Amino acid sequence: MEDISVKELKSRLDKGEKFVFIDVREEWEYEEDNLGAQNIPLGELPHRLDELEKYKDAEILVHCRSGARSGNAKKFMEGKGFTKVRNVLGGILAYREL
Repeated sequence: MEDISVKELKSRLDKGEKFVFIDVREEWEYEEDNLGAQNIPLGELPHRLDELEKYKDAEILVHCRSGARSGNAKKFMEGKGFTKVRNVLGGILAYREL
């Protein structure tokens, strides 16, 4: 599935669209600044996949600080059968620059 730009993400958040939104940064990063996504740190993702099982075929947007960890999360989730995972390119750093 194609990744998503921060511009498209902002537009969808501004419209109040509903989608599965996951932040894979550490808890302390999330507490400092977040976009309202569910926080599942990348290291915990393998142990918490059952929480996301019902979204296996739903669009899932994953973000982190810069897009690197969320890119890894996307690859991992696709390997576990999730079909519509999209990485937020540039992460929260790029989002805050908008």
